[in-house]
Amino acid sequence: MIKQFITLEWKAFFRSSSFSSNLALKILMIFGAIYFIGTFILLGIGSYFLIEKAGLEPFPTINQFIIYYLVFDLFIRFFFQKMPSLTIRPFLNQNIKKNKIVHYTLNKTILSFFNFIHWFFFIPFTIVLIKEGFSPLNSLSWGLSILLLIYCNNFIAILIDKKDIVFYIVAAIFGVLGILQYYAVFDITQYTNLFFENFYNYPYTILIPLFILSTLYYFTFKFFKSNLYLDAGLSVKQDDATTENFTWLDQLGSLATFLKNDIRLLKRNKRAKSTLLMSVMFLFYGLLFFTKSIEAYDAPVWKIFAGIFVSGGFLLNFGQFVPSWDSSYYPLMMTQNITYRDYLSSKWWLMVIATVISTLLASFYLYFGWEVYLAIVVGAIFNIGVSSHLVLLGGAYIKTPIDLTSNKNAFGDKKSFNIKTLLISLPKLVLPMVVYAIGHYTLGWQYGYLFVAITGVLGFTLKNKVFELIESIYKKEKYATIEAYKQKK
Repeated sequence: MIKQFITLEWKAFFRSSSFSSNLALKILMIFGAIYFIGTFILLGIGSYFLIEKAGLEPFPTINQFIIYYLVFDLFIRFFFQKMPSLTIRPFLNQNIKKNKIVHYTLNKTILSFFNFIHWFFFIPFTIVLIKEGFSPLNSLSWGLSILLLIYCNNFIAILIDKKDIVFYIVAAIFGVLGILQYYAVFDITQYTNLFFENFYNYPYTILIPLFILSTLYYFTFKFFKSNLYLDAGLSVKQDDATTENFTWLDQLGSLATFLKNDIRLLKRNKRAKSTLLMSVMFLFYGLLFFTKSIEAYDAPVWKIFAGIFVSGGFLLNFGQFVPSWDSSYYPLMMTQNITYRDYLSSKWWLMVIATVISTLLASFYLYFGWEVYLAIVVGAIFNIGVSSHLVLLGGAYIKTPIDLTSNKNAFGDKKSFNIKTLLISLPKLVLPMVVYAIGHYTLGWQYGYLFVAITGVLGFTLKNKVFELIESIYKKEKYATIEAYKQKK
């Protein structure tokens, strides 16, 4: 039976309408996996000696910060790790035991890249501990215990997948603990350090994470099995409808209808809410560049790069999936008396409004100097005049239906990858840096900002011409997009 499940998954991969892009991305993902595996191996081997060189005790230091390592791992899983994706419904009326379906679905997650990538850090690190004179038995007990806790994260992520509030509470708690530790008010690692060191001092304590993992697997299994019904867990949850008129938008005419729908989408759907959260996080991305905390980002061109991201967080996160946000009813929408110009204009105005709001919220960067905030303002002008057009143009070639009930792939999807979208995306990041560099290194930094701003204004003045081009491409891709949105996988 397991072999049959695997065969079906294999056929689904090859028969997908996006097979060619999937195959290309799979090849790139293999190279990416090799890179990360190599990086983790080097960190596993070298971290002991790097910590020692810094004048710290390597093993106690690692134990001290493992708690944050595990929390960060859970954070990454929540936003990136796909939950069990086996198409269950067709099997419910077949002669297949539910236990087999659920066990196969859960065991698939155990083989996830998010799990085995950690092997390449902790196994080399454990070997280094043994070579440095630590007890082999105790070191193995410690290494296996940490890996078991990593797998505990796997099932915790599954259980809280539909419970955003639980995740955000945990994230907020550890965020506060991190701040308290930074300002030397309260250091939780002084206590968690002892917990993780006990896995080394007392090898039999490996039974603790083993018991936790077994318990989590049991509850996850029960949870999936109890929801393995079309009229229960697999049915679409129906909420009471509430009316939100947003009458203040009516003054915008035909655009008001689309803007109202987009605002409702952002308020009601899990995936859209995750995009809003990511947009807020982008506001703080500039701290990596403007605080001079990372030496590699000291080059002048990185300031305009940061300005693009800080002001354009929503534009880059939301805009890249136009029109996929409307994929569930896109075919129906195309049968209505709706012009592409009105549809695209509404998306453009939404991104412009969000860019202006982001720029105003980013005014706290004035603390680092007016030149820093100027980079953000200039980045906003470029985003409104150029990037907004590019994301709409790229959307014509991204034919990926979006599951609004899931926050997975909030940063992108494998089917969104193709050469056209890659080539269209590059100018959003590279062009402002090149234009700024020309002005900065020839006339001065003020002219660098001026040239980028002029580029944005020029793009804005050409809006009508650009929209004619984008509209023609959307019309050309119309039926291919409708067909792609009908794909179930």
